Amino acid sequence: MQINTVAAGRGWEWIAEGFRIFRKQPLTWIALLVVMAVIWFAAMMVPLIGALAINLVSPVFFAGLMLACRTTDEDGEPEIAQLFAAFRTHANPLITVGGIYLVGNILAVAVMFSVAGGPAMAALLGKSGGDIEAVRGAMRGLLTGVAIGTAVFLPVLMAVWFAPLLIVFHKLQPMAAMQLSLAACWRNTLPFLVYGVFGLMLVVIASIPLMLGLIVLLPVLVCSIYASYKDIFPAAPAATAELSDTPEP
Repeated sequence: MQINTVAAGRGWEWIAEGFRIFRKQPLTWIALLVVMAVIWFAAMMVPLIGALAINLVSPVFFAGLMLACRTTDEDGEPEIAQLFAAFRTHANPLITVGGIYLVGNILAVAVMFSVAGGPAMAALLGKSGGDIEAVRGAMRGLLTGVAIGTAVFLPVLMAVWFAPLLIVFHKLQPMAAMQLSLAACWRNTLPFLVYGVFGLMLVVIASIPLMLGLIVLLPVLVCSIYASYKDIFPAAPAATAELSDTPEP
């Protein structure tokens, strides 16, 4: 499958394209993200099991959002039901991706705390007895732990970024989809860096008025992921629509 390497400036253009898609059906997109938020908060109310479950099924919901993106982009009317559509068609491979993502998260956090060390965490929690040097050492240990944990987590995130779209739109198996996603993100490091910087800036700005701006920004960012997929994987098969609606065996 062809992978495009695009210019760094495309990172910002993905966000602009995401806004264009969102603007076609703004109320439906806000409703989709509200439903997703309610599901997420409801899952987090269940101790431990809820957090694990929502991590496992997040790629399934994400695939549903991407189906809604495609419908909107093609001037159709997305539906709330599309959020759950991939449970019927591609649940098993998408949950496999969710499982790998969950393990990657746990590993990254474990590495972070391992590098930071127990004494450092105790100092940061105020158990250093007021020892300034201990607090400084704790901060250095924590920053080092976060840096190494992030280095562990980033390849996992890159492998998962496009995987749901490749599974739903191209019928790839989980490992093949994740390998292709990792390669695509690696070849487009600069545009993703630009995308991340602008995305973070917009999140900060949108959060200032009681986080109300996130009501618009979050759907825009979701649509921008679809825009990046179209840009990097331009040669989608003609039969994509039929494939994505075919239940898995």
